[in-house]
Formats: sequence, C-alpha cells, structure tokens
Amino acid sequence: MLKRVEKLTQAEEAMLAAAARVPASAGRDSAAGLLRERGLPTRRVEAWHYTDLRNLIKGFPGPVESESKPEVEAWLGSITAIVPSARLSFLNGRLVAEDAMPTGVTAKAASPATGFRDGPDMVGILNTMFATHGIEIAVADGAQVETPVELLHGMAGEGAAALRHSFRLGAGAKAVVLERHVSRNGLASHSNTVTDLEVGDGCELLWLFAQEEGEAATHLSQLNIRLGADAKLTLLLLNAGGTLVRREVDIVSSGENSELSIRGVNLIGGTSHIDVTTVLQHEVPGVTANELFRNVATERGHGVFQGQIRVAKEAQKTDARMACNTLLLSDEAEFSAKPELEIFADDVQCGHGATVTDIVDEHLFYLRARGIPEREARSMLVQAFVQEVFDDLEDEGMRDALDARIVTWLEHHG
Repeated sequence: MLKRVEKLTQAEEAMLAAAARVPASAGRDSAAGLLRERGLPTRRVEAWHYTDLRNLIKGFPGPVESESKPEVEAWLGSITAIVPSARLSFLNGRLVAEDAMPTGVTAKAASPATGFRDGPDMVGILNTMFATHGIEIAVADGAQVETPVELLHGMAGEGAAALRHSFRLGAGAKAVVLERHVSRNGLASHSNTVTDLEVGDGCELLWLFAQEEGEAATHLSQLNIRLGADAKLTLLLLNAGGTLVRREVDIVSSGENSELSIRGVNLIGGTSHIDVTTVLQHEVPGVTANELFRNVATERGHGVFQGQIRVAKEAQKTDARMACNTLLLSDEAEFSAKPELEIFADDVQCGHGATVTDIVDEHLFYLRARGIPEREARSMLVQAFVQEVFDDLEDEGMRDALDARIVTWLEHHG
C-alpha cells in the first residue's frame, strides 16, 4: 500500500502550483490529490524501484511561453525528416502545423481524456494534471496507408508541456507511424506524452518511437495499446538523449492469434538515466510476442529495463520471449535489468534472458590485427551490436536513418 508523504519536495510543490493554473476537472483534481498525498514515487514503489523519481526530479518549471510564428517556422525548418511523411507538429505542448493526412486517415484536435491506471502510474497522473491538448487520429477500416504519419513533438523553451493523443487503426488497415521527441541541448525542459492506441482486427502497424531530446531534458511518456485478433504490430524504440527518461509501454493482447514484435535500442551516456518499462498482458490464446532490447551505457549513464510478461489462464498457446542485452563501456556506467514472467496458463512457450558485458577482447584483437585503430575498432563492434536490432526493417530509408543516428551518438560519446 502506498504511504502518505509527510512533507512535499520543492518539485512536488511546484507541480501542484502549476496544476492549480490548469482548468479544473474531476480527473485533474483526483490526480493532483494523489500527488499531494503520496508524492512522486521512490524506490519503495516496486514499479519505480530503479528510477527514484522523487530524488531524480529536483524542480519543475512552469508552462512554456507561447512561441511566435517566426520561431515556429524556424523550428520546423530545422527538423530533418526520418523518411517522407505526413507530419503533425507539436511545439511546447501545442499543435502548430499539420500536413494533409493520407487517404483513409483523419486527424482532429481533441480535449485530452483524463485518467490513469493506479497510484504508481505517475506518468499518467502527471499527464492528467497538465495535458490540455492532444490529437485524435483514426485510420479507416481496410485503409492501406502508404505515407507514414509523423507525430513530431518538440520543446523550444524552458518549461513543461504535456499532451495526450488517441489513435485508432480500423479493422484490416495497414499504416506506419513515427512518434518523435526532440529538443535543444542544454534546454531544461519537462515533457510528458501519453498515447492510447487501438489496433483493430487484422491490422498491420509499424510504430517507431524516437526520443532524441537534449542532454538536460526530462522526458516521461507512455504508450497504451490494445491489440485485436490476427493483428500484427511492430514497435521500434530508440532512446538517444535526455537526462531523465521514462518510456512505458503497456500492451493488452485481447484478440486471438495476434503477432507482436518489440525491438529497441537505448544509448545512455553522460549522466543520463533512461528507463524503459514494458508490460505485455496476454488475455487470449495463440498470441506470439518477441521482445529484444540492445543497450549501450557509457560515461556515468544509468539504464533500466523492466519487462513483464503476464499470461492469463485463458491464454493457452502463447509464445512470448524477451531478451535484454547490454554493453557497459565504462566503469562508472550502470544498467539494471528486471525481466519477469507471470504465467497462469499451462500450455505456453515463454522465456526471458538478460546479459551485461563489455566488448569481447578477441573481437577487438581481430580488428586491430588488421590495422584498424582501437577507437575505430571499438566503435565498429558497438555499431554492429545495436544496429542488428533494426536489420529486419524493410524500409531501407528508415533503417539507414536510424543507423545514422546511432553512429552520430557513438561519435559523440565514444
């Protein structure tokens, strides 16, 4: 049971003061009441054991000031596309530009639905407290959307912003979605985004999450997914920025014979703390799920992976596997891995594993013996380790763009 805090921290006081300036609602009042009563989660809360949010968040800025049209245009012009896409651009928590959506896709501004799962759901609680804008996107039944839809989130000023989106993929539809988060280096921003995603029966969806915020940014985000029957979902994640990052993925497989693939790369350098927490809940028979994360931690970076697979009694014939592999490239870097299985069915194939290691000396010697300098040889081995995650990506342009981001990060932190 979560206990009441005796005294609020400076950051918690600032959050409550900022929330008091947001239009009130029953959901907002309830969320603020929970924060006032319990405070931000600490190591004593199991879901936050490796990310002591109360200790890590020292302050909380007010809302970002509205940006001028020239500032918006300059920012939009500075963001290079991963691949050509129909873009919805959110700057400082507001929709500032939108391309025409592809045939079969509709998008409209929506008042965020307030709500959170429970007391430990601090990402949802803070989002409920502060989100006043969001987008509602629907893909029509059977639509085969050839142009990717891009949700571009940016922070261009000191301050905090929150957004809540909903996305529905109709039965038999096919689409690609790019969810991106960027900000300038040195900008002490605080962003929070929650997306509720419904994947209909027989759908095929590729969802790419790319977080490349500046080295001083705090980023909290959550993707809540309900997966229909015979649906196929591929979820790719890249974290390559931020000082404090918590990315949550909660998936409920509620339709039989669905296929789920989660593949992620976490690049953790400087003094960054990056936490990826996934929960896969299998409720019906015949679901296949594969989860693979490759992590690189260097300098004084601290990474966290918490992956939980829950298989209900009714979910027979589930095939769920999870792997988390990490390279530690400095003595001061840390990585905490917590894979979990919770199985109530008796006819399943489930497994998990986690490894933490350094570069293998024999591999390094092999390259150096062929005249490759040590620094370059180490970089080549690290690149091969992480780029394998995206090797099966059919879109060569997207794969090349992700590989380029990995190379750039390694050059800066190598």
